[in-house]
Amino acid sequence: MKKHKKTAQTGPATPKKAGVWEKGAIVAALFCLVAPFFYLARDSHGPPPPPVNKAVFIGSPKCADCHRVVYDKWQKSHHDLAMDKASDATVIGDFNNAYFTDPYQGVVSRFFREGDKFMVETEGPDGERGTFEIVYVFGVEPLQQYLVPFPGGRLQCLTIAWDTKKSQWYRLPPYEVKGPGDWLHWTRGGQNWNSMCAECHSTRVSKQYDMASNSYTTNWFAIDVGCEACHGPGSVHAEWAAQSPLARVSLANFGLAVQTDPAAKQQQEIICAPCHSRRYQLGDNDHTQGGLLDLLVPSLLEEGLYFPDGQIKDEVYEYGSFTQSRMYQMDVRCSDCHDVHSLKTHKQGNDLCLQCHRAEDYDTPNHHFHKKEHNGKPSEGHLCIRCHMPGKNYMGIDFRLDHSIRIPRVDLSQRLKTPNACSANGCHNDKSYAWIQQSYDTWYGKKRKTHYGEVIAAARHQSPDAGPRLIKLAQDATIAPIVRATALSLLRYYPGEASLAALKLGLQDENSLIRHTAIRNMDYLDSKTMRELVAPKLYDKVKAVRIEAAYKLAALKRSDLRKADLAAFDRGIAEYLIAMQYNGDFAPQRYNLGNLAMKQHKSTEAIRYYQQALSIDDQFYPAKVNLAMEYSRTGKLASAEKLFREVLEEQPDLYEVAYNLGLLYGEMGKYQQAATFLGKAADGMPQFARARYNQALALLRLQRWEDGIEAMEKVVYAEPENQTYFMTLADLYLRTAKLEEVQQLTARILKLVPDHAAALQLKARLPRP
Repeated sequence: MKKHKKTAQTGPATPKKAGVWEKGAIVAALFCLVAPFFYLARDSHGPPPPPVNKAVFIGSPKCADCHRVVYDKWQKSHHDLAMDKASDATVIGDFNNAYFTDPYQGVVSRFFREGDKFMVETEGPDGERGTFEIVYVFGVEPLQQYLVPFPGGRLQCLTIAWDTKKSQWYRLPPYEVKGPGDWLHWTRGGQNWNSMCAECHSTRVSKQYDMASNSYTTNWFAIDVGCEACHGPGSVHAEWAAQSPLARVSLANFGLAVQTDPAAKQQQEIICAPCHSRRYQLGDNDHTQGGLLDLLVPSLLEEGLYFPDGQIKDEVYEYGSFTQSRMYQMDVRCSDCHDVHSLKTHKQGNDLCLQCHRAEDYDTPNHHFHKKEHNGKPSEGHLCIRCHMPGKNYMGIDFRLDHSIRIPRVDLSQRLKTPNACSANGCHNDKSYAWIQQSYDTWYGKKRKTHYGEVIAAARHQSPDAGPRLIKLAQDATIAPIVRATALSLLRYYPGEASLAALKLGLQDENSLIRHTAIRNMDYLDSKTMRELVAPKLYDKVKAVRIEAAYKLAALKRSDLRKADLAAFDRGIAEYLIAMQYNGDFAPQRYNLGNLAMKQHKSTEAIRYYQQALSIDDQFYPAKVNLAMEYSRTGKLASAEKLFREVLEEQPDLYEVAYNLGLLYGEMGKYQQAATFLGKAADGMPQFARARYNQALALLRLQRWEDGIEAMEKVVYAEPENQTYFMTLADLYLRTAKLEEVQQLTARILKLVPDHAAALQLKARLPRP
């Protein structure tokens, strides 16, 4: 590809009409190591340095004057080529009247030139064919994407990309797009550059989304990922460096906004993780945030994103994986393996790992048991990354390594259905797990350490015994914080005193992700307990923790809060609103705003936000569920029933939704349907005794006494300490003249819970057997 020049600019050009639609390097000064003693004395004891002007962005070419070596490394890197204007020098794809037929949707697209313009004819936002101009390119290899301007300041990414290795057009996943109304259609939010891509493909991006008009005025300083994308605005440093060494005053970090040399692990996180993590942003990255959770909230090891053992599943990038690794725990940083300017690894093959690991221990057949050649051909079985960093393709053809750097566990693959390196990427995928396990046992023995993946898998399946194991995992300081936070988040399936105690400990943890997760899962508490536990976090030093605390406390009356906390609460709510409105172009954030309105008893506003969330993405079921619940609360029962059923038709395993639908049917007096859906919920959430309790009540309404008693028995023995459940079952026994069963129940409960007040009172009133 021809050399192309980058220039600073303020953002996308004004959209043009086409068819029927509108369209660091490290900046550090060279020190003079020898200076006169009088200069040092003046610097130490003279008047303070003059105030420093606020730094502004100056552009990567300015850095090259002093930092030519690293600037040249950065040139033509993936950061340098992250985005550019579409031109003969930058477009790689075939626009010579090339046709491509989508093998999944059947849509035919044509790529062609119209003078100097690059054009595509394809399906538009209304399902009709249209002609669109391509104004920007994204990336350089192994694929290149193309951006089209739309009204409202939008840029949309085509879901047809150019495969640079095979030199052909291909369709990007996911393939199950339902048509132009689908959020994942190339003209909708899932392929919107402003919200999904911009912040990580350019420098000093300001999204500038306006909720009222549903439009953008997104702008940037530099079109690519330049020096200042990582180092922050460089004007103060450049002015300082331009002075003679003897005239320079002492400036912290040489006048740069971001500490990079030397950078501790936590300092590199705030540089790399904003783009190399699955997350949601709290605002634009202006390089003034103190810590990572002042800028964003990383995703936990959530189902759909990660396998239960923490291996990559969906496109999660590297941060969440790397923080699980032993390397991260030992303070290994991104830059220990990667050149931060060229983005290449420092060394190739096993030599990269041998920077730290002894070759005689690890780069030997006695460790990896693989040869460098197999059947006369080179083999990669001896490479460290083949066993410890298996990967998978994203965007169809972009192979990425799993940065959790783990020991292969075929035994977990058999039990948890997780990937393993031996079967991955065509190594031994023709062999059975038993064959692989036998080899593994022969080489390394049969002893295995326990793994958090087993606990997370059990909790995802809502296994009744997973609660105590989650609590133990959450409190294990030797485990990665992202895993501990995930364990805390899964305690939502196991409400009770033990889980609450674990969440209380999480509130005091030194890790902000754990504190944030603990607050998020503080549910079903009375006002006094909620205030006492959560209100102190309104003063947390980390933004994500503060605003989550304010959001959680919004369900309380202002009179329930201490007067001394009201100002902090109001500041937290104001911060929360700004963060949600920043991401108001996403359905989850409109949903969150609806939840806040519902907490504040603003029903009309809540309904409006839920409806807006569904207008953005009609498949975002949490908004549909909460809208149904608000309809139910306001007496619109038929509308609520319709929404609940729609959700269950799409996702029948959402047992919480089945529970809510069962309660709705109970409210409507449709007890047969209530018993059916409550039973489904109870079967799917066996640890949630309340579902079985309500099913029992519905069965009793139908006068199905024996079925109701059987259901209530399961409830009581699931939560023997619950006084209400015990008394309900005892009353049923008495009503049906089952005195012996009452006596047996009382004896059994007192054996399990000796101080059970209700059981003791009933025992005193019962005749002795």
